[in-house]
Amino acid sequence: MEKALSTELKQLLTKEQRIVIIGHKNPDGDAVGSTLGLHLFFEKLGLNSSVVLPNDFPDFLKWMPQADAVLNFEKQNQQAIRKLEEATLIFTLDFNSFARVGDVQSYLEKSEATFVMIDHHQQPDDYATVTYTDATIGSTCEMVFNVIEALDGLEHISADIATLLYTGIMTDTGSFRFPSTTARTHRVVASLLDCGANNAEIHQNVYDTNSTSRMKLLGVALDNLVVLEEYNTAYITISQKELDDNHFKKGDTEGFVNYALSVSGIKFALIFIENKQENIVKISLRSVGDFSVNEFSRAYYNGGGHNNAAGGRSLLSLDETVKQFISILPEYKEALS
Repeated sequence: MEKALSTELKQLLTKEQRIVIIGHKNPDGDAVGSTLGLHLFFEKLGLNSSVVLPNDFPDFLKWMPQADAVLNFEKQNQQAIRKLEEATLIFTLDFNSFARVGDVQSYLEKSEATFVMIDHHQQPDDYATVTYTDATIGSTCEMVFNVIEALDGLEHISADIATLLYTGIMTDTGSFRFPSTTARTHRVVASLLDCGANNAEIHQNVYDTNSTSRMKLLGVALDNLVVLEEYNTAYITISQKELDDNHFKKGDTEGFVNYALSVSGIKFALIFIENKQENIVKISLRSVGDFSVNEFSRAYYNGGGHNNAAGGRSLLSLDETVKQFISILPEYKEALS
């Protein structure tokens, strides 16, 4: 983190501030870990801090320290609104556009609070007074560690804070296997282990607590896998009926797209998941090498993210979305060969 940014941030962090920390809709491990980790750090400094997330997060993250401190905007609406309206300083973590926070968006747009952005996605919007953004860093949790370090606060990293930040780094780097994992990432993780994070326990809590229904849904997803060898592309579809038949719960499809990407020779992988409630098809995109799924998602699916991992959505039906996707692929044959 640049010294000028850390100096500006230090000046903002006074005991008079009413701080609210926001993560994106459908929060993942990085969003939950970074918001709660920063929140607990601020509490260590004696600051008035709260965490608001737009909706619920998956059960496999509910074990995380202080998870019950999160205000769920959908379920604790009035409390969350009151915090947002009273806020004088708002931190937006793991997103860089108000469009990523669902119904919280209108409250952010009308807020008179000072905004601080901490995020690692590409093409950030210009709404924050302090903007710490770096798309080369693999997780927002690693960036929060950098912020704590820049604020001379490493001595305040408790075992709980270390656990939260480790979880976000681990999940957003694919257990440290994505190209965004750097030597710096491993040095940060080593520091978190020294501060009390239990890596084996964290890994087990996140990855080894699958329900029977989730495993059966994974079987359905793999059965629906389609490989397009001509384009080095693979995709998975899951219909709303298939979700319902397998008692889908939030987070159950997390990581499914990586199975498509793991097929030998595949450079581009997607999963199309029907969501009748929102009347959309949710899309996760992954790639290897220099094929940018961020650009692809921005071009066709009103989404974005990173070069090798992005998300988006389609307003067409599931069948129409897949047909449209297949019709687009010939334009990218050379890039995918």
